[in-house]
Amino acid sequence: MVEVKKLLEQIAFRKDTMVQDLIEISRIPSINPRMNGQGEYRRMQWIKSELDKYNIPCRIVEVKDEAVKEGIRLNLISTFQGTENREKTLWFIAHVDTVHPGDLALWHTDPFNPQVVDDKVYGLGVEDNTQAVIVGLHIARLLQETGIRAKCNIGFIFASDEETGSKYGLHALLDQNIFSSMDEAIVPDGGSPEGVFVEIAEKSQVWLRFTVNGKQAHAAMPDLGINACSIGMHLGVEVEDMLKRKFDYKDSLFSPPCSTFELTQKFANVESPNVLPGQDIFTIDMRILPKYSVDDVMGRIRSIVKKYEKSHKGVSIKLDFLTRVDAPPPTPENSQVVQNLLSSLRELGVDAYCGGIGGGTCAAILRSKKIPVVVWSTLDEMAHQPNEYAVIDNLVKDAQVLIKTILKYC
Repeated sequence: MVEVKKLLEQIAFRKDTMVQDLIEISRIPSINPRMNGQGEYRRMQWIKSELDKYNIPCRIVEVKDEAVKEGIRLNLISTFQGTENREKTLWFIAHVDTVHPGDLALWHTDPFNPQVVDDKVYGLGVEDNTQAVIVGLHIARLLQETGIRAKCNIGFIFASDEETGSKYGLHALLDQNIFSSMDEAIVPDGGSPEGVFVEIAEKSQVWLRFTVNGKQAHAAMPDLGINACSIGMHLGVEVEDMLKRKFDYKDSLFSPPCSTFELTQKFANVESPNVLPGQDIFTIDMRILPKYSVDDVMGRIRSIVKKYEKSHKGVSIKLDFLTRVDAPPPTPENSQVVQNLLSSLRELGVDAYCGGIGGGTCAAILRSKKIPVVVWSTLDEMAHQPNEYAVIDNLVKDAQVLIKTILKYC
């Protein structure tokens, strides 16, 4: 019989090693290539070497991508077979790519040279999502060293490309039939400082780009041109105001409880203040409650676009999806993975609850295939911010919660 107390103590004993591993892997750049980075290849090699060091079985799934010098993106899969039901796998999924650090002047430390300050490790991607990578590695090590096996398979996925849509990561794995309809998953890629929040639902996520085409002219002779910038500004404000007014339902499952519609990027148009822009490009970020369909929202937007094209002679307006993820149904709160995780948290003194978010994770990809999945971790929500950090004690806390959850499948 497994002594839970001893397992939790073993995890606590590994804290310094986990911190060392977090620092070591975070020194390897892993910025997504579509954010002007080199990709995850070298960092994946580091993970593979760690798995090999402890004789942990590993399968490599290569996905072609001309955006990286290697020509391929890697996904690593490690599976411990179950003792009874080998048709089902409980997956732990962490992504290995990071975003760009942004303005380096805003960082107090070198984002590519992680530093321990007080009880935190500062560095690019240490929380999003390298904390989860290290936790997953050490749980896999513990399973290998102790010989603990669950009734179902226990699997670990170290995935590419989460930051720009998972085309070369989780989507590619779905195409290769890695998952079965019986599977469940935990994705440690979101959460709360005390670990109380268990995410079971996400809003639809849409990044929509507007391209307004007018006619360039001298600003002193506006009658000779069509001011795309002015039209675009009016259009953007009208669209944003309309969406907030028409789609105002509030769902207490989510935080924030409403759909959000925010104008974001504004692209450069002309190089001089005395030139009437002939083209104007801007984007809107939309996080839409599952109550509303993306198609309904787009229908409202297109009706305003048509009105502007009709009222401004010579103007054409193009809409492009930069990202579109339609919200799948939430993970049922009574599903096994939700209840087992909640039980583990409460046994460790964490009064957890379920809810939904607006930010997108790869969990939505699995939910769309009717695979029960939860997003959970203990973190301060520093993702994509300068001076990102991971709280050292959270490495231990997360590993202890997840190993207790695995034991509930034994």
